[in-house]
Amino acid sequence: MSRSAHKNPGKKSREPKEFEESVIQIDRVTKVVKGGRRLRFRATVVIGNKRGKIGIGIGKSHEVTGAIQKGIAKAKKDMIDVILDGTTIPHDIKLKYKAAKILLMPASEGTGIIAGGTIRKVLELAGVQNILSKSFGTTNKVNTTKAAFEALKRLKETPYMEKRKAKAAAAKAPKPVQKAPATSTPAPEAKKPVTENKQAPAKKPTTKPSADKKPAAKATSAKTDK
Repeated sequence: MSRSAHKNPGKKSREPKEFEESVIQIDRVTKVVKGGRRLRFRATVVIGNKRGKIGIGIGKSHEVTGAIQKGIAKAKKDMIDVILDGTTIPHDIKLKYKAAKILLMPASEGTGIIAGGTIRKVLELAGVQNILSKSFGTTNKVNTTKAAFEALKRLKETPYMEKRKAKAAAAKAPKPVQKAPATSTPAPEAKKPVTENKQAPAKKPTTKPSADKKPAAKATSAKTDK
């Protein structure tokens, strides 16, 4: 057994969190019922992984910690993917949410996040590093946070970004290996079995002497004396 196990037998190893959270605002909410007033807490929480994912949630509970945990759980269910152009946003966007108005504009490398308050927290958790922003109207933190969230939600890819992604994908794709053209050799013709037509030799007709005809008598060289 290792020494660390002897030193801290009941201590659990801390795993890195997938998302970072930021509590925007905690409010006390009272509900009037027949028996009196009930005190509850409402927590507005924003979570993000600083790589393009962000969510916002509002939780209510009788305790502050319970309200924050519920807000985090709701934010994880309402996650969105923010479209980024490197370290900034692809285009300008102006949005109004209730009485809050915000304007977001892309910025060059090295500009930083020119924003304040809750808008800055939302942009940091979304992974934006260079941006210009301006807020108009109300200073309500909850409405301003939701306005920034909705603005990031409505970002779209520009044609320039699509062309650049297509070029990058084409550059990464492996080039096909060119094979030498295969020379087609004609298949050898199947040899037909040679069949020799051997004709049987013609038989000579054999003539047998007939019984009626008698063989001719041989001529005698000696002549009979007259």
